[in-house]
This record gives sequence, C-alpha cells and structure tokens, in this order.
Amino acid sequence: MFKNYLKIAARNLLVNKTYSLINIGGLALGLAVAILIGLWIHDEKSFNTNFKNYDRIAQVLINKTNNGETRTRYVQPYPLAEELRSVYADDFKYVVMSSFPGDAVLSFEEKNLNEYGAFMEEDALRLFSLNMLKGDYDALYEPNAIVISAAAAEDLFGNEEPIGKTLHLNNKMVVTVKGVFEDLPSNSNMFETLSAFSETKQIDFIAPWNLYVSMYEWVQTARDRKLWDNNSYQVFVQVANISTIPAVSDKITNTLYNHVPEVTKKSNPQIFLHPMKDWHLRSNFKNGVSSGGAIQYVRMFGIIGVFVLLLACINFMNLSTARSQKRAKEVGIRKTVGSNKNQLILQFLFESLVITCCAFVLACILVVLLLPVFNPLADKQIIFPFENPVFWGVGFGLVLITSLLAGSYPALYLSSFRPVKVLKGTISAGKSAVSFRKVLVVVQFMVSIILVSATMIVNQQIQHSKNRPIGYDKNGLIMVEKTTEDFEGKYNTLREAFKNNAGVIEMSESSSPMTEVWHSNGGYEWEGKDPNFITNIVNFYISHDYGKTIGWQMKEGRDFSRDFASDSTAYVLNEAAVEYMGLQDPIGKTIRWYDGEHKVIGVVKNLLTESPFEPVQQAIYSINYNETNWINLKLPPEKSLMHALQSIETEFAKFAPSVPFEFQFVDSAFGNKFKAEERMRKLSGTFSILAIFISCLGLFGLASFMAERRIKEIGIRKVLGASILSIFKMLSRDFVLLILFSGFIAVPVAYYFMQQWLENYTYHINVPWWVFGVAIVCVMLVALFTISYQAARAAVVNPIKSLRTE
Repeated sequence: MFKNYLKIAARNLLVNKTYSLINIGGLALGLAVAILIGLWIHDEKSFNTNFKNYDRIAQVLINKTNNGETRTRYVQPYPLAEELRSVYADDFKYVVMSSFPGDAVLSFEEKNLNEYGAFMEEDALRLFSLNMLKGDYDALYEPNAIVISAAAAEDLFGNEEPIGKTLHLNNKMVVTVKGVFEDLPSNSNMFETLSAFSETKQIDFIAPWNLYVSMYEWVQTARDRKLWDNNSYQVFVQVANISTIPAVSDKITNTLYNHVPEVTKKSNPQIFLHPMKDWHLRSNFKNGVSSGGAIQYVRMFGIIGVFVLLLACINFMNLSTARSQKRAKEVGIRKTVGSNKNQLILQFLFESLVITCCAFVLACILVVLLLPVFNPLADKQIIFPFENPVFWGVGFGLVLITSLLAGSYPALYLSSFRPVKVLKGTISAGKSAVSFRKVLVVVQFMVSIILVSATMIVNQQIQHSKNRPIGYDKNGLIMVEKTTEDFEGKYNTLREAFKNNAGVIEMSESSSPMTEVWHSNGGYEWEGKDPNFITNIVNFYISHDYGKTIGWQMKEGRDFSRDFASDSTAYVLNEAAVEYMGLQDPIGKTIRWYDGEHKVIGVVKNLLTESPFEPVQQAIYSINYNETNWINLKLPPEKSLMHALQSIETEFAKFAPSVPFEFQFVDSAFGNKFKAEERMRKLSGTFSILAIFISCLGLFGLASFMAERRIKEIGIRKVLGASILSIFKMLSRDFVLLILFSGFIAVPVAYYFMQQWLENYTYHINVPWWVFGVAIVCVMLVALFTISYQAARAAVVNPIKSLRTE
C-alpha cells in the first residue's frame, strides 16, 4: 500500500513540476528558517550549561530603595562572604568572593599580553567546575599562584609546559602558573557584568583572592575594619544539595540590613540570589524585580519561526485545495473501485509527508550553507549538529508536525468529494474551500505586514536613541585603561609627551570609561535638603583637562582650572544632579560630604555615559588624580589616524614598555550599546524578507492557477477588446482586497506588541502610525509585482489559441 502511495506521490511531483517546486521550495525555506531560529534559541537557552552545577550556582545581588525607587546592584561588602559561610553553612556548599573582572598585563620573558580575568577565593575552581587540563582544583590555595586558560597558555608559552612557569602580573606581582583550564565556550559567561567596552569577554586567568588583598590597601582596610557599607566586590555561591536557590535567597535577605550602619538602613538593603540559569536571559531588573532581558528576543524569534513555517504550510494548503479539480476524477475513480475515505486521507497525508521530507533535506542543506552568513549576523558560533541525535529526533518530529499541519486540510477536503458528481464533471470548488483559501492568504500577509512594521519600528527606536544628545564629542576620542602602576604620578609628563610628540590635541584621565559608570556614593548634604531624602549620586574622578578633552558643554559657571587652587575640592554637577538636588541657583552652593565641604563651580549638560535607552543619572565631577583608571586622548582630525596611533604607541612605550598598547574608540564603544537592538533589527529584517518571499511564492502559485482556470474567460475578454491593464486588474483585484484586509487586522496587533516592546526602554519613541501604511504599501507592491508576471503572461496569450484549446 505504502509503495503505491509513494509511486503516486512521485508521479504527481514529476507531472506538476511548477507546483512541486513551489511547495517544496516554500516548505524548505520555512523549515530552514525554523531550524536556524531553533539552533539560535538552543544556543541562547544553553548559556552557561557547560558549568556542571549551573542550576545550583547563583550570584548575590542587592536591592536598595532610595526615595521610593529600588535599584539592583552586583556589588557587595567585604564581610558578607564570611557571614554567609559561617551563619548559613548548611545552605551553601561554596561561597566565593571575587573582584570585578578586568584586563591585566601578564608578562613572560619578552611577551606582554593584556588578558581578561579576576581575583577569586580558593573554591572558585570547584564552584564553577572548570575543566582543569593541567593542575587541579587546589591550585588557588598556593601563595602567588595563578590559573590560566588554554588560549592564554598557548599565547604565552607556545608548546612549552606552562605549569611552574613564572609570570609578572601588572608589573607588580610575581605569580606561578599552577593550573590550566579549558577555554570557556562562546555561550557562557562567568560574570553577569560586561567589560568596560560593553563586550562580553571570556575569562583568561584567575588569581588568588589573597593576592588581590595584598595588592590594594583599600581592600585591606575593608577586611580589617569589616566595612559593611563599602560595596566593591562580587559574591558567588553554590547552594547545598539539601537546599534550593529560592529558599536560601529568602533566608538570607536581611543579612546585610542587620549589619550596616543606621544611616544605610534607610535604603533598606536586601540581598537575594540570582541563579546562573537566569544570568544571560533574565539579567534586567526594574524596581527590584526581574524584568527580563535576552529572553524577550528568544520569545520573539520563537514566534517568528513558528509563523514563517506556518506561512510555508499555508502555501501548501492553498495550492493543494486550489488544484482540487485536477485531482477530483482520481478521487472519484478510487472511491468507485472501493477506496474508503480513510484510505484517501492516508494517501494525501503520505504525499504531504513525502513533500515535507524532501523539503527537510533541502532545508538542512540550506542551513549548512547559510550558517556562515547567519553566525556573524546573530553574533554566534553555531555549527550544524550532524552528530546530535536529539536534533534529528526533533527534526523528525518537526517533519511529522509540518506534514500534518500542511496536509490535513487538503487531505480532508479532497477525500470528501462525491464520486457521482466528480465523474459527471459537475464538481467545482465550493465556497467553503475558496473562503478558507482567502483566510489563509489573509493570515500570510497579516504576518508579513506585522514583521515589516516591527522591523521599521525597531529601526526607528535605534535611530531615535542614536540621535540622542550625548553631551560630548566622541569623534576622534580614544580611551586606554591604566592596567598597571607605570603611569602613576606621571600625568603632566605623559600629557606633555602626547601633546608635543604625538600630536594629541588634549589628554585627561578619569575614574570611569566614557561609556560606563564605575562609582556612586551617598551621604551628600546641601542647604534645603530634606533630612529624609536618601542620596545616591554617580561620581567621576577626573583630571583638570577632562572637559577640554571630551568637549563637554558648560551650561552654567566654569570648568576646572589650574589657576584656582580651590578647584581641587570643587564640584561640577550635571543637569540631572541640579534637578535631583532641587538647586535653583547652583553656582557657589556648598555640598557637604564625608571628606568636607565642596563648592559648586559649574554645571555641564548631561553626558550620556550609560544606556542610551535610559535617563542620565545625577553625577558629580571632581578632581582626584589618585582615583583615575583611564587615559582619554583627543586625536587631531587633520592627521592620519594610523600615523596618530603609531605616534601615541611610541610615546606610550616610553612610559610603560612592558604594557601592551590597547585602546578603544569611544564612538565604537558607544555603538556597542546598540548591539542587541541592531542584531534584532537585522534578524527581524531578514526574516521579514523571507516571510514576504514565502507569501509571494504561494501567491505566485495561486495567481498561476487562477490565470490557468480563467484562460477561456481571458480569451473572450480580449476578443471583446479588453486591455492588458484591465486583465491585470481583474486578476489582482481579489488579492489587493485581501492584502488590505490583512493590513486592517495586522495594524492593531503590531501596534500592541511593539508598544509592549518599547515599554522596556525609558527613552523610547511613540509608535509612528505612518510605519503601518508604509508596511502595507511595501507588501502590496511586492505582491502586485508577483501577480503581474502571471497576469501579463495570461494577457498576451493569443485568444484564438486559448479558446481553441479550451
């Protein structure tokens, strides 16, 4: 029986080549999109699953509520880790304190490399279950030890044995390699926070926590004095097997509150555990509650994948039911000779399965060919899972579901024909079949219009944020991190060297990079401040030439100047800080802090240093050369970029010969803040084009069928004097009405979902209504172009020939 079904299916595919090509091609494209999106979603959802106990690992976060607004932070005080270990020993298997990750210079003989890493307590290797290629989990217990990644080992030592080799860390400490761990995969990240350049980096070294403490006096002070209100560290935990992350999180919530000074208790600090499984997909918090993150893109593209596959299935259903009359006699004869309805349904479903299998094979080939293009677009390193039995199992299920979805209605419809009517030749497509086809066409173009509208709105939001005033000139501005102490106390000498010998317009230093905020403090007082008002203000410690280097814009007062010795204790506020403090006339006002009184000498326009989608935070700028971490350089526009960088590197090497010269353009770092949205825009745009193409592929088949079915009518109309344009209008009128109706349904649906998406951003556009009109017109023009070929082809046929053959 199945052998006969296979023969019939093969014969129909070969006889009707055009329809076979459209059906298989459309389904293959839909399946390819579904597979690509499925692989992308799997990669996103498998983030950090390389860590053996990732479902029991968490990071300790803190919620602080100031003036009715709750903010979530990653930083914790020094004594917290020991408190969790001692008081909640039964609830945690490991508690590990860590520095924030960053670049450090690792030197071996003549090699000096900038590597990304962190200082962590001894149990870090066990907690993260790193795959130790050399050494073991006790490596960090040894004094002045370091463990490095396989990539770092190769970069530093080549093929030499790394264990026991001595390195210089930041030209300050001598460390010995005690272990080498396997490189982490691209879809993993030990730290929720990003690097200073807003790019996710993989860890290349871990050094002992005690080494970190010995390197910095302020860390030693926090340890010795048990400072509960100095939040500067990260804490990671692995909960015990007898506990759960939610239960332990609830138990420890007041730990910090019970130890902080009374003044800090006003902000009601509450700690909680953020599970590793949520680090990537649910990393955003709003008012102290998880508000999503990358999970929104997983859901969005999952829906897109389903809809694109649905479009391909609709093509199959439409073309199968449209061609029902061509197979009506076959059904009638089969019923006459004894076939029952169930056998016919099985036959048509089997044909659907054969077509879907062919499409799946072609889809897999397409995916293999498209992955080199898709990976850069999606910022992934996905490989086709040839040897993964789960993939083929899911693929088999996808084939079955698709064949049932695409073939069920045609099978039921075709098998319902009455043999008497069929053999008499009185059968015709019923109103129900025509109506159902129209519904399917409406669904197809509704999805296409929604996708096109969504892509345009995403693009508008990105452009809106990119056009937002940033308060400084990022062009020709580069920043270099001071990873070692080679630059300490050499500011003036370094500045003169860069300006005189490298042609730099201006140089300055700052505590934070231009695109991030690293410090914030509370405890500020000023005249007229409400005693119950809890302050939290961003701090930028800068050099005198900061404003001239970045080109900030003074709104009131003046910039810092070496001509005024009092400027060493003065403050410059941004507009947000003036509004935050409620200062009517800020110049000359005194702001008190723990270290004394500070006079406001100027107000600058807001500098956009964090998310371009969120409001600028209140900020204070003050002179402090001891707290700067970054060198900012303004390059001359008239000078060759390559020549300017070479000159800077030459001068840089004179001051720090063992430190690699690595820099970042500020405009590039700022552009990285749009990476997720840009990626979404590109992917949604690509899938929109594919959706329209699949829809038009089906439309092409339907238009071809309509032209073929009405060939005699077209011939008669031409004999009576009808023009090509009038024939085109006749064939396209129904489709135009269906597309307009699709737009009528699509607009409110697209508006609702895109408005929900925009609510994720504080600084966002209002959905422009013209976008929907443009989307409908674009889809309409593409559809008309598709129909025009068949219409023109039918219109130019000699009417005598068409009437005679009919």
